[in-house]
Amino acid sequence: MPGAEQRAVARAARTRRRFERGEVRRFTRRARRRRLTALVVAGSLVLLAIVVAVAAYSPLMAVRTIEITGTSRIDAVALEDSLSDQIGVPLTLVDREAVGDVIGGYPLIQSYSLQTRPPSTLVVSVVERTPVGVLLNGDRFDLVDSAGVVIETSDTAPAGYPTLTTPSGGATGTAFHSLARVLLTLPASLDGRVAAVTATTGDDVTLTLGDGAVVMWGGPDRSAQKAVVLEKLMAATDPAEVSSYDVSSPAAAVVGRR
Repeated sequence: MPGAEQRAVARAARTRRRFERGEVRRFTRRARRRRLTALVVAGSLVLLAIVVAVAAYSPLMAVRTIEITGTSRIDAVALEDSLSDQIGVPLTLVDREAVGDVIGGYPLIQSYSLQTRPPSTLVVSVVERTPVGVLLNGDRFDLVDSAGVVIETSDTAPAGYPTLTTPSGGATGTAFHSLARVLLTLPASLDGRVAAVTATTGDDVTLTLGDGAVVMWGGPDRSAQKAVVLEKLMAATDPAEVSSYDVSSPAAAVVGRR
């Protein structure tokens, strides 16, 4: 019996050692697989970064075309030519500050945005200033936007825009800024129908329509509501019988008869 017990103990010890060696081998294989997977992933990421970097800075991804959008009064070809120093520059290295400096030299541009379109196009989208009216400047006429920026100057008043009259005679002061705000909120139905706009203060904007009727607007406050009320009054009355519309207090608007 003692011999049998010793043999059983020896077998158990051998079995345990075989199990332990197997576990060590399995752990070693798993560790090798994890290391190999990590190396493959890291290598792939490095390769991808190299490919992206080479592509981004490659002459194949350089600016070859400059596309200008959104222009009307501005000469798009001239603007494109003024940005020609960006030709040949990789899309990722376009000098946005230099582009901004060039565009800053165009007073008719109110805002702009840049977009790179692979493989080789730089898109410049501009928003031009919107004219609101005409100011008499000596014996010439300045077409201005709501900020008072001169869009163009001509010997005759541009058609389709109201003449603007302020105490300063120019695009400065509270009166001008109030009438400009009012003009920006006028309903589309009045496009081309306003012949003149005057203001002596910030609260007494007055519009004169092409048929001679006067619109007493007041200040720029509640302009959206005033515009709705004015449209309803004009739709409900015969223009030939109306001399004025007073919407300065939109809740108590008054129509003056001829």
